[in-house]
Amino acid sequence: MKVNKKNKNIILIGLILILGFSGVCFFYLSAREIKGSADDYFIFENDQGIFVENKKAGLKIKAPKDWEVEKIEFLEGSVVLYSKDIEGRRQSENEMVEPPLTKGCGIETAVVYKKMNFDEIKQEIQDSHFGLGVISEEFEVIETNNKQALKNTFNTQVLGNAIAVYFTNKNTLYSFCVYWAPNEKQRCVQEFNKFLTQIIIE
Repeated sequence: MKVNKKNKNIILIGLILILGFSGVCFFYLSAREIKGSADDYFIFENDQGIFVENKKAGLKIKAPKDWEVEKIEFLEGSVVLYSKDIEGRRQSENEMVEPPLTKGCGIETAVVYKKMNFDEIKQEIQDSHFGLGVISEEFEVIETNNKQALKNTFNTQVLGNAIAVYFTNKNTLYSFCVYWAPNEKQRCVQEFNKFLTQIIIE
């Protein structure tokens, strides 16, 4: 039986949910071949805070103050940052918290080694959101940290509310996404906006 593109995306979404961490950004990115690995990311701490570096992607990010950072081992090229007070559903005691959250904030970052324009990214996002019970979805081109980016604000029955921002550079696509618990949007989006200004892409 031939499986069309939308059905493939639905299957991928289901698999990710079963595996334990329903990465908000990664619903889109998982539909593509990612030629990276969790080993590409180096997490270190100094007197200025906690940093994540991916030399292969030319990427360096700084975690918000007092947040935790963890690699997502089963999703190549993805790292999650989250506030210490984060709460939500877990597949098991040792699994990471999944959105929608009941408390706190989370930011996921992922990299795809693929050249794409904003129109292509937008179409892929819309395809991958199929089946999530989209309540609302908006796209806009913004400028942050002296870089042009595609911003996707959405709300789905499966994941709740989230904002994703996509940057492109040469043959690489960078994805950063924030999700939050009810009544915590202001706090989480404020942290996310500050986070975006400290991203270094070489």
